[in-house]
Amino acid sequence: MAARPPTRTTKRNPKDLKRGFKKKPCQFCRDKTVWIDYKDLNTLRKFMSDRGKIRARRVTGNCEQHQHDVAEAIKTARELVLLPYTQRTVTERPARRDRGDRPERSDRGPRRDEGAAKEAEVSDEVAETLEDAAVVEAVEAVESTEEEI
Repeated sequence: MAARPPTRTTKRNPKDLKRGFKKKPCQFCRDKTVWIDYKDLNTLRKFMSDRGKIRARRVTGNCEQHQHDVAEAIKTARELVLLPYTQRTVTERPARRDRGDRPERSDRGPRRDEGAAKEAEVSDEVAETLEDAAVVEAVEAVESTEEEI
């Protein structure tokens, strides 16, 4: 029977176990808050990102129940237009570069849209020609029937 290859152990260094992170206490449990008010906008804004998203439990440190209550209060405040769904972000666009290095449009040929427009004009001309031919045939048919009468 062949020997098993050595497996990695899951034991950690005892120093690493002491360096664990400290969980944030729930603000509402600490203050013994019973109900989270949807009209308390300053408190609710602490649990929203600058873009208007609801922050996660691991970020805010809330317990499960209070995180659910905060989310409900934020959603209610959004529906009543007390809080925005998203924050407006203004991005600075780079200045437009000079287009002097590009040739004029007439030198480069027509755009695809212009080509499609020309094709549409041609098809309109063909349709008009067909309509004219149909009108001529109809007039000739009427004239021939009048001659018979």
